Amino acid sequence: MATTSDISRGMILKLDGSLYSVVEFGENKTARAAAKIWAKLKGVDNNRSIEKTWNSGENIFPIRVEKKTYQFLYKDDSGYNLMNNETFEQIVMAEEMIDAPQYLKDGGEVFVFINMETEQPIGAELPEKIVVLITYCEPGVRGDTATRATKPATIDTGATVNVPLFVNEGELIRINTKTGDYVERVKE
Repeated sequence: MATTSDISRGMILKLDGSLYSVVEFGENKTARAAAKIWAKLKGVDNNRSIEKTWNSGENIFPIRVEKKTYQFLYKDDSGYNLMNNETFEQIVMAEEMIDAPQYLKDGGEVFVFINMETEQPIGAELPEKIVVLITYCEPGVRGDTATRATKPATIDTGATVNVPLFVNEGELIRINTKTGDYVERVKE
């Protein structure tokens, strides 16, 4: 049985029949009372964010979650179709279960989180940084590299990303899927 001393960032907990991911946690100590453990929790199977406080040493109920690599195949009316790279089993996930679906490319890698109690997927995320092709942006002007000015650029997934003025159409760039920010140009 796990206790509050086992809490860590990213852990999935079961509270009141729902699953929550630990975003942040800490401990409050006072001179007269026992320590309290607090946590900010984000709903995995719902869109709620809550804060929870426990007495130090109380039991918590973590869920065993495995992270498996899947490949994005295509999107249709039923959702996003993904294939397990090891078993070739296909699953369909709703858009709200995927972190940053606007950056998904055909054949792209996706990490799916599987609840090992129910064997059901509970969420998915893309790798932190991915390489994309710029399909459209205004041309850059020579000498515009001194300032941190940016311009919108459309990438091959259809999403729009702000890029520096010196980046041109047809170039490969690396972006951060968590923030949607430009990271660097990629040489072929």
